[in-house]
Amino acid sequence: MEPLNKTGVSEFFLKGFSGYPFLEHLLFPLCSATYLVTLLGNTAIVVVSVLDVHLHTPMYFFLGNLSTLDICYTSTFVPLMLVHLLSSRKTISFTGCAIQMCLSLSTGSTECLLLAIMAYDRYLAICQPLRYHMLMSHRLCVLLAGAAWVLGLLKSVTETVIAMRLPFCGHHVVSHFTCEILAVLKLACGNMSVSEDFLLVGSILLLPVPLEFICLSYLLILATILRVPSAAGRRKAFATCSAHLAVVLLFYGTIIFMYMKPKSKEAHISDEVFTVLYAMVTPMLNPIIYSLRNKEVKEAARKVWGRRRASR
Repeated sequence: MEPLNKTGVSEFFLKGFSGYPFLEHLLFPLCSATYLVTLLGNTAIVVVSVLDVHLHTPMYFFLGNLSTLDICYTSTFVPLMLVHLLSSRKTISFTGCAIQMCLSLSTGSTECLLLAIMAYDRYLAICQPLRYHMLMSHRLCVLLAGAAWVLGLLKSVTETVIAMRLPFCGHHVVSHFTCEILAVLKLACGNMSVSEDFLLVGSILLLPVPLEFICLSYLLILATILRVPSAAGRRKAFATCSAHLAVVLLFYGTIIFMYMKPKSKEAHISDEVFTVLYAMVTPMLNPIIYSLRNKEVKEAARKVWGRRRASR
């Protein structure tokens, strides 16, 4: 590869799985099926939560936002990745890379905040049941969800501008299947201390802080549940937050495994495969977890489906 300076970078080559043709042909049908299930499952959650009046509650309002985020997140990279799996030309323009990076960071950051908001919603529902509807009004729900989307977007735009304004003095091969910010930063040169410090602060604010808030909420929820006198009451109280807790464990568990393990200079193919599975399987499992763990969602889906069949 010819050395490129900052002004000479017009496109990036997304390396992905280009060195493993067999793996590419194996991943294409698997990723296509996963993406289709993700779109169908999350769209179904959004449609059901909008059409069924019994689900017009804060919990399902936030769940609809979570499903919308999952659709947006996977759509930022999966369509292009599927094209690259079957093509020998795996390039993306400089502008396209910046847009993909920004949207991916935005949806990921927003999901961190949204999961924390959903934990707060469950805390109020279980620990403050008599005041729940007054405290968690529709206006507050809209403000909290809107703040999560706006803060996630502002953070991602700032990080993307910082990353893409750095001088790229080496080759233009990104060792990833998408324009992931850490993979792109490996191509930059010059003094990166300010950029790295800013990215570190942003990562702390959008990962450990929401996670600590979620843990605190569930500690208070657990303390409240343990004070419930009957076993049936404890099971009912835990059932209201078990789906969200499962999604939190899946989301943060995979992130911690990916980013907290020791990093080598060169990415291994096993890491790339795990990243693909994490990025695609987690959004696919979210609606499955909620539909399996929540009787209200299943009942609402049956009603919506029944009305649709009756109207034909």
